[in-house]
Amino acid sequence: MKTFDLSLYLVLDPELCSDIGMIETARAAVAGGATMVQLRDKGADTASLIETGRALKTMLAGSGALLIVNDDVNAAVAIGADGLHIGQDDIDVSTARLMIGPDMILGLSVETEALAAAINPALVDYAGAGPVFATPTKPDHKQPIGYEGLARLVALAPVPTVAIGGLKAEHVEAVLGTGAGGLAVVSAICGTADPETAATRICLDIKRFRL
Repeated sequence: MKTFDLSLYLVLDPELCSDIGMIETARAAVAGGATMVQLRDKGADTASLIETGRALKTMLAGSGALLIVNDDVNAAVAIGADGLHIGQDDIDVSTARLMIGPDMILGLSVETEALAAAINPALVDYAGAGPVFATPTKPDHKQPIGYEGLARLVALAPVPTVAIGGLKAEHVEAVLGTGAGGLAVVSAICGTADPETAATRICLDIKRFRL
């Protein structure tokens, strides 16, 4: 049984994090309560991802936060990451599971009710549901689904879900109210003046909702 906490899922963006870097942004966010960190760098090759990912893994050791690699299965395996996250247009789920083995966490992006319902829980551990809102950090994203669409995806998915897409601290209550297991954020932490404080604020809002 895999154990993971989707509450505050940080997706790193190399451009937004450029002032202090992805490693320091992740360190600060985890200090503020981030539970999972995804390494997403569409412009990097596998070797560069492995280098950054190994540095992240070293930094996260002992923190309790888990490291997820976006898209690049070879990098995820080489890093010894806690998980891999793939989209619908990336490597297929069965192949990804075969390559990462049974123990690594596998996340899958879903944008529609049909995709959410079609998830195979024997292969996929969690779903990234969205985009809830439009976001400039992923200009090729699908049509935003809003809170009502998110609630439908959460209800249909046979695995835990993390909401993504333009989410900020002020969205915590509405997102968690759909039954989602947490929020995946990018610009709400990356590129802020104080990533630790930004993460702390979101975590406090999550804790208040769950009281």
